[in-house]
Amino acid sequence: MQVSKRTTLIGLGALFLSGCVGGGGRMGAVSARTTTQYTPAPNAGFDAWVAGFRARTKGINDSTMNAAFRNVGFIPEVIERDRNQTEFKRSLQDYLAIAASDERVSKGRAAYGRQRATLDAIERRYGVEGNVVAAVWGLESFFGERRGDIPVISAVATLAYEGRRGAFFEKQLIAALKILQNGDVTADRMTGSWAGAMGHTQFIPTSYQLFAVDFTGDGKRDIWSDDPSDSLASTAAYLAKSGWTKGQPWGVEVRLPSGFNAGLAGRKSSRSPADWAAMGVRDMDGNTVPNHGAASIIIPEGTGGPAFMTFRNFTAITRYNNSESYVIGVGHLSDRILGRPAIRGNFPPDAAGMRIADRQEMQRLLTTKGFDTEGSDGVIGPKTRAAISSYQASRGMSVTGEPSLDLLAILR
Repeated sequence: MQVSKRTTLIGLGALFLSGCVGGGGRMGAVSARTTTQYTPAPNAGFDAWVAGFRARTKGINDSTMNAAFRNVGFIPEVIERDRNQTEFKRSLQDYLAIAASDERVSKGRAAYGRQRATLDAIERRYGVEGNVVAAVWGLESFFGERRGDIPVISAVATLAYEGRRGAFFEKQLIAALKILQNGDVTADRMTGSWAGAMGHTQFIPTSYQLFAVDFTGDGKRDIWSDDPSDSLASTAAYLAKSGWTKGQPWGVEVRLPSGFNAGLAGRKSSRSPADWAAMGVRDMDGNTVPNHGAASIIIPEGTGGPAFMTFRNFTAITRYNNSESYVIGVGHLSDRILGRPAIRGNFPPDAAGMRIADRQEMQRLLTTKGFDTEGSDGVIGPKTRAAISSYQASRGMSVTGEPSLDLLAILR
């Protein structure tokens, strides 16, 4: 998730999903699986900045400072990642192809089963359903598999020194030092993403200070442990404080009547489910949506794509990450974890006139012919484009790297 004044928790699920390596695209703490090496490099300016920072920072004792900065170094790759975040927006269909892939759903159901007793206890304490907490876990770190292994003090100090968002990351650095001083974790165990997001559900240091909880009762809010209990409870505490209402769905997929006025859609337009029903809005089985409170209709892909009736819990998830696709991803994955169906509405074709089944077939055919796309999820990313380019070059075609129905026909 991109850092903003409004955002207090970095959900790297959305950030990395927007820049993931499709096909075979994955989301979550990509740094844990990438070939990028995060190696400190000599930098006299950084060393001088650290000395100045230590001299002017109050409230952190010498022993904490010494332990925190003992092995700190400037990491050039962190600056590169910060300056080269992918800005393009994936379609909702592409997003969900990753966020609620068969693999993620399968792993989610298994993780939910393993942690069921803990998640049930968390639900009793914070009033946030366990499958929802598990879905956030899945989007943020692939259920703990990709938490990031970069030293957080080095990462946020590098970003604070670099200055593009210096004030923000200096605030994160101070918060990280206070976490160390509090004894929740040692400096060598405080690892995370290149942007300083930590643990199973990717809290930045200031969010950790505000929302992290000691659910296990061991005196530490340990979101770095292989035991995800404190992380999962911290996520539930965050959502609870953001207005989560137990028993209310995030949203319901609906069918819109013919001629539905698209101007009525959007999160700023709210009506009762009965009012929407009077206009002809029904759930996917043709029934009136139960009254879960004031509701909005959203149509992320326009009237030709899936539609959702969303409730207050949708807004609660936006406090965690304000991306609409992210919220739908969490909500839909949480439903799939409980065995509910995939989205049933049709998605429109992409700009090349291809539907996801076409893109998946193209990826499979390229791989069969020796041009490996590293997956066939239908998401067109750098590896699929590279495979297309290599195939086009091998055939003496104009090299564009772009998918098309004509290319699919040739591959067949």
